[in-house]
Amino acid sequence: MAFARKYIGDKKFYRMLMAVALPIILQNGITNFVSMIDNIMIGRVELDSTEQMTGVSIVNQLMFVFNISIFGMISGAGIFGAQFYGKGDEEGVRYTFRFKLILCTLFTLLAMGVFWFFGENLISLFLNEGSETGDIEKTLYYAKGYLMVMLIQMIPSAITQAYASTLRERGETVVPMVAGVTAVIINVCLNAVLIFGLLGAPALGVVGAAIATCIAKFIELLIVVIWTHRHSADNQFIIGAFRSFYIPKHLVGRIVIKGTPLMLNEALWATGTAFLVQCYSERGLAVVTAVNIANTLTNLFNIIFISIGSAISIIIGQLLGAGKMKEAKDTDNKLIFAAVASCAALGVVAILIAPLFPLIYRTADEVRDLAKSFIIIGGIFMPVWAFLNSAYFTIRTGGKTFITFLFDSAFIWAISAPIAYYLSRHTNLGIVSIYFICQAADIIKCIIGFILLKKGIWLNNIVDDAKGEMN
Repeated sequence: MAFARKYIGDKKFYRMLMAVALPIILQNGITNFVSMIDNIMIGRVELDSTEQMTGVSIVNQLMFVFNISIFGMISGAGIFGAQFYGKGDEEGVRYTFRFKLILCTLFTLLAMGVFWFFGENLISLFLNEGSETGDIEKTLYYAKGYLMVMLIQMIPSAITQAYASTLRERGETVVPMVAGVTAVIINVCLNAVLIFGLLGAPALGVVGAAIATCIAKFIELLIVVIWTHRHSADNQFIIGAFRSFYIPKHLVGRIVIKGTPLMLNEALWATGTAFLVQCYSERGLAVVTAVNIANTLTNLFNIIFISIGSAISIIIGQLLGAGKMKEAKDTDNKLIFAAVASCAALGVVAILIAPLFPLIYRTADEVRDLAKSFIIIGGIFMPVWAFLNSAYFTIRTGGKTFITFLFDSAFIWAISAPIAYYLSRHTNLGIVSIYFICQAADIIKCIIGFILLKKGIWLNNIVDDAKGEMN
């Protein structure tokens, strides 16, 4: 009974969780499902299917670093935004929105320059001999063509994140969901037309997929921006948001202090994840393709704990801002348990369908066998990832961003990356064993996360201090 009271909520709790998390789950779910369909479409192209799929996978690793870095930048301000909204302080929310918009725009321009001038060098890091499958020159050709078009969608992606994150911090999760769902439906329809050349259009392969993504991202941006401005009475932060770009220097200082570790954490974590894939790629192009196929499926299942992590930011952030510390702790326990329990069940499902999913792709048996093994490993560790994600968002929401930096990105670079580097370059261990060992290293982080949560270091109201300095 004590266990149930601590970790299992009542009907009111789950209604509240679903009200916040379900729109995020639906948006992420549809987005990931469509990404899976896109991936399968490219994987069914008759000409150079493996090379085109591998090229897209490599570029998406680079775009992943960009998107996560943007997420880290807005998350620092988002901690304040959620707590400002919990206090009913619309002016504070407006300042955090401005901060996000300025930072996202500047970073996007910088990132586009890096990918334009050094994209080929970055792609080449993932192109290694070592397997029977894949042609390196063809893969580089397809990857470069895909990257050059994908640069365009970086602009609407960044601005959309600034708007959508602010809406979510206010509890408005439906509109970003509708915008995202609309965009991905358009994306998958255009993909079918432009990848395979349907309805009289030219068959553009990976370039067609990139064009479809760009169009969809601009549509998503328009939906979010137009709705926000037309409903300014409900979104008062947008009133006067562009009359100036003034942000009180004390608040800027607070956001920078709290947000810089978070921004660096997300960027370093994303590059660390990309580095792990690069280490795996030392065993050949087949491994890159197999990891891509496995991630396509596991990412679809991972939306549950990712969405509950977003819900933790919103729900716990508002409770902390309102000073309800005891309620925040109790609610957080139940949210974490919901994430872990649901992902344990999904992990079993992933393991069961692991032998079947790779058969969808028009690729070599070597790739299919590796993908099956990677999916099984992903299913085993899904509850571990759920706990880690929930612990991370809990600690971050309480403003302990330097600790999250050590907990997340410092760990991947100090532990996971050296393990992957050494095993991939200095041993004859099979790639499946290397992949398993790298995932198992996260158990160490689970123990650390449990201790930090138990100590309650995240139970903080950070906006009272920030507002006091502004006054």
